Amino acid sequence: MTTTQTEDLVTLLAEDGTPIGSAPRMTVHTDDTPLHLAFSCYVSDASGRLLLTRRALSKKTWPGVWTNSFCGHPRPGEDLLDAITRYARHELGLEVEDVRCVLPDFRYRAVDASGVVENEICPVFVATTTQQPDPNPEEVAEYAWAAPEDAVRAVAAVPFALSPWMVEQVEGMNADRVLAQGSPG
Repeated sequence: MTTTQTEDLVTLLAEDGTPIGSAPRMTVHTDDTPLHLAFSCYVSDASGRLLLTRRALSKKTWPGVWTNSFCGHPRPGEDLLDAITRYARHELGLEVEDVRCVLPDFRYRAVDASGVVENEICPVFVATTTQQPDPNPEEVAEYAWAAPEDAVRAVAAVPFALSPWMVEQVEGMNADRVLAQGSPG
């Protein structure tokens, strides 16, 4: 299915998180990005390994940077769980299960090297899968399965090599436990 401009809208938010409108996703990430709704998801497999992805080099923000399993923007009025399912399929070719929110109030603002700003209220979810990824090359350059404790160590040792939202998210939760078990710390 081809995504139309109408379907690819993001929800703009007031400072208190109240929806105040929408805008085409391709127009909001600039040097003056308005606050908008997003989500992040960390996927683990049956053995407890965490799926990390490297953003495609063609991405507008943080190209080529390693990050959590996937992120996205729910469309206006779209349920977050539906958006997570849609993005898991689109970016990684995965079906996800046991989706749970672990950081409902996560919010961040970051500026990448090109000056593009991320400015999001971005609830953080964990999920599981029984499948191997089949990444969309427009979204994901490569992926790796890692022990959750190794991801936590990477955040501590080389935060500059990871997306700023992943660094803040991992620091904001009891990551070893949350990522391994999919439950809040």
